[in-house]
Amino acid sequence: MPDPRFFEDLGPVTLAELAGLTGAELADPAQADRRISGVAVLASAGPDTITFLSDKKYAADLTVAKAGAVFLTPRDRDLAPAGCVALVTPTPQAAYAAAANRLHQARRHVGAQAVSPQAMLEEGVVLAPGVVVGPGAQIGARTYVGANAVIGPGVAIGRDCVIGANVTVGFALIGDRVRVLAGAVIGEPGFGAAGGAQGVVDIPQLGRVIVQDGVTIGANSCIDRGAFDDTVIGENTKIDNLVQIAHNVRVGRNCVMAAHTGISGSVVIGDGAAFGGRAGVADHVNIGNGAQVAAAAGVFRDVPAGETWGGVPGQPIRRWMREVAWLARAASRKETGQ
Repeated sequence: MPDPRFFEDLGPVTLAELAGLTGAELADPAQADRRISGVAVLASAGPDTITFLSDKKYAADLTVAKAGAVFLTPRDRDLAPAGCVALVTPTPQAAYAAAANRLHQARRHVGAQAVSPQAMLEEGVVLAPGVVVGPGAQIGARTYVGANAVIGPGVAIGRDCVIGANVTVGFALIGDRVRVLAGAVIGEPGFGAAGGAQGVVDIPQLGRVIVQDGVTIGANSCIDRGAFDDTVIGENTKIDNLVQIAHNVRVGRNCVMAAHTGISGSVVIGDGAAFGGRAGVADHVNIGNGAQVAAAAGVFRDVPAGETWGGVPGQPIRRWMREVAWLARAASRKETGQ
């Protein structure tokens, strides 16, 4: 279930209500009064949750899952295991999004006071003018929060941190000695969308951001919260300005990322990895411990530990340099007519 510090549970609701809300067909009408408390992805589904299956290759995961109900397509309607009620729809992921919006709601900071009376500030916290701190937020001793920063409901920030001006932090747990420079945004929804009957719909992002001790996050960088699991930034990692880290990314310890690096969703980065400026990594790629990605490289497949890759598409850097040299010689020969 989503972290209650950041999300309110609006359930339970009956399967009949979810079927009506999403336009899905309830495969077993006798289960119409069965109650569901939340949504979950396959890996974390339980008997009081509803999940979705949009790709048959994950059918085995549905069999292992203990979901109480599942949205799936008409061709997959028989894949629901015993005890799991099928809701049949041509757009399972969009139906899941609608169910998530019905069952969970992000907590909000309402009222006239900028610093909520329900926030907890330890000794020596300094709040510059214009700071907003939401209910249930916790800020550790000797942490400084710059002008016009917004600390959302339930956020926890450790001790001896520096939060720069105009920073926004939500849905996040931040360790000690973390520096977040001006204008950075932590915990906004990651990019998730699905086609539905009414067009493209946003998929609610119900995870968190975990920032471990000693991390630095540069000015105007963005770190998205997880879609359901967490986005994690490992201890002592240093992130430059204008870096984008998408949902469900896991960054190891002591990594460095130069400006304009872009990390797509669900990438796993090992300890000590380094990224040059404007490097980009496609989704679901693994970057090994100590690997290096050269400036402006575009990586579309796994990088083994300790290797250095460059170019687009990314490849071992010596091979890429040989290709560049060969092209330069070929172009030169053509220009001279040889």
